[in-house]
Amino acid sequence: MDRFNIGDSVAVRIDSPRGHYRTPIYIQGKTGIIESICGRFKNPERLAYGYDGYPLKTLYTVEFLQKDLWPDYKGNIADKLLIDIYEHWLNSINEG
Repeated sequence: MDRFNIGDSVAVRIDSPRGHYRTPIYIQGKTGIIESICGRFKNPERLAYGYDGYPLKTLYTVEFLQKDLWPDYKGNIADKLLIDIYEHWLNSINEG
């Protein structure tokens, strides 16, 4: 069962684990909205080191407002960035 639903507000965890990870630093600590659920896939952070990639992780497309990502953003206030993020990098806004 997926942890989040389309429309849920989420925060990207702040972390820089050793080795390979697929969550860009510029979105860590930022909040966004679940735009879509892509499915469940092998964890690429584990696959990168020759592990089997299990357990499967849900991949979400998360929508961020550009103005929330870049302090000096001068584009349209409604401009958005969509980025795919695995579930273990996301926390509910309501989790405190």
